[in-house]
Amino acid sequence: MLDQFRGSLQAQAIDGVELVQADVLRMDTLPSSWRNYDLIVSASMLEYVPRHEFIRALNSLRSLLNKDGSLLLFITRENSIMRLLIGRWWQSNAYTLEELRKSFSLAGFSTVTLRKFPFLFSYLNTWGYIVEARG
Repeated sequence: MLDQFRGSLQAQAIDGVELVQADVLRMDTLPSSWRNYDLIVSASMLEYVPRHEFIRALNSLRSLLNKDGSLLLFITRENSIMRLLIGRWWQSNAYTLEELRKSFSLAGFSTVTLRKFPFLFSYLNTWGYIVEARG
């Protein structure tokens, strides 16, 4: 995926973008400068973390935020359509609202706000959740 993105950047003559592969479950491999972020955004990625490692992944991301930082997460909603499309086809996880609330709490986030996609993109509410979490 990074190679495809790198190719797109080159095709559009976009310079100055640093791409680094990172594994949220292997924090020891991340550059030491990756700390104290105001905002971390994850879109459709944590679905691929093994379900039993999801809380640990959230906790790892929380550890990269500064004390007032936020994690903005776009994640697949558990429902019959997504179970078929995301679960079977993409071999990834989907989560219920209760699972997300519990997981974020166990990962140490103090504030969790769920948001909906804006009206023009409201069809995406069938696909997933927007979660804003603060440490």
